[in-house]
Amino acid sequence: MDRSGRVLRSTPVSFDPYGVVLGKVLYPAWERLRGRPTFSLLAQLRQSERMPADEREVARSGRLRRLMRHAYQHTTHYRRIMDGLGLCAEDFSSIADLHELPLLDRATFQQNPEDRIAPWPPVVYSKTTSGSTGQPVVIRYSEESRSWRDATRWRGFGWGGYEMGDKAMHIWGTPVPPPAGLKAARIALDHKLRRDIYASCNVRTPEGLRGMVDIVRREKPTAILAFAQALGDLARFVNQNDLRDWPDIPTIYGAERLWPHDRAEVVKAFGPPVFETYGCREFTLMGAECEAHDGLHESMENLVVEIVVREPDGTTRAAAPGEQGEVAVTDLHNLAYPFIRYLTGDLAVERAQAACSCGRTLRRFGPVTGRVTETLTDGAGNRVDGLIFNILFLTIAADALQFQVVQHLDRSLTLRLVPLASGLSPAAEKTIRTFVTEQVRGVQLTIELVPEISLSKSGKLARVVVEK
Repeated sequence: MDRSGRVLRSTPVSFDPYGVVLGKVLYPAWERLRGRPTFSLLAQLRQSERMPADEREVARSGRLRRLMRHAYQHTTHYRRIMDGLGLCAEDFSSIADLHELPLLDRATFQQNPEDRIAPWPPVVYSKTTSGSTGQPVVIRYSEESRSWRDATRWRGFGWGGYEMGDKAMHIWGTPVPPPAGLKAARIALDHKLRRDIYASCNVRTPEGLRGMVDIVRREKPTAILAFAQALGDLARFVNQNDLRDWPDIPTIYGAERLWPHDRAEVVKAFGPPVFETYGCREFTLMGAECEAHDGLHESMENLVVEIVVREPDGTTRAAAPGEQGEVAVTDLHNLAYPFIRYLTGDLAVERAQAACSCGRTLRRFGPVTGRVTETLTDGAGNRVDGLIFNILFLTIAADALQFQVVQHLDRSLTLRLVPLASGLSPAAEKTIRTFVTEQVRGVQLTIELVPEISLSKSGKLARVVVEK
């Protein structure tokens, strides 16, 4: 590794002039042209990650007071909560004082969203996510928040050996329906200029996995970014068929948990640089694994990640080291649409805060234990990533509040939907049936409209259930 702790590739690669120019000249110039301080923030982050912990906490506490002051002055929601508790912004002298505020669950978040939108700064980005409870959430954030998200993500990727300018292969789910026309052309050009290569992991047939291997051989990516289970399936395919003929390639995974036996397959197929990340659409990167492979470093300059336990009497407390709890996140920079103690729906393990051997002083947590998506099987016995239904749900979010897909012992599927109206529109039903026909081939589908879908005791919805 270099002086900053970033991974150095175990096998030398040939000089890449375009990559150097892209990462050192073109990309920084493009960011400056758009008025984005991505590179200056990235430099700050790489300095901050090794500063004394008490110095960082002083800066975080100041950002927290700024957030609380802004939320109180400019949002109805937080003014009502703080007035009810007799609190003001100056009462938050440290991050630990966050426990004075209630947790923000999905149901509360979706009620009266205009009460949490501040008139300034403007909302400049919005996304929709199905979330871990299967409920669609509209996420809004400011330009400042966008810049911090980008810089934090690039820092985390850098720990895994992926830098701006490198050629990366992305093994993700594909959107439904895919972009078309001018939008598709713009996306394709952007990917080509940045050398981002995308492979769909929606259906992992032998032919599809062989196509991914062909991409690795042809494109020779510097790094691979993938859904965890897709990466495990690809690695298993490579090993079973003795296909590896490439040097070590750093692999960076997220979206699901990578089980120890799958990680062993990935190491054999692509080499030991295997790195976990934890993120979501609400906040982008919340934590990332460093070269010590000993927990996830929290994105402390951008977020506050709490692991909390709910007691039977309804009170909450911070999880003890080694204890599992719910993940609650506060965004320190999204003044446009404050997220304060927002429950992601995930479960993670708290860790004792000992020094990391990598030298970074950022807090660590993990593993994330509540993000395992079941894998389906199509009519021919091919594995199909259950995450593809998250992609489908984004398309029909205007028609349904929640979803759950169940695969029965005979491989047939039941898609349970809580409709927003009295029924499901013909267009939405056609989208669903076309999607399942194309992605989970050869299985019978039943669409079942229900008034509600029961959550587990932890408040989560099992979005994909495979009967065994």
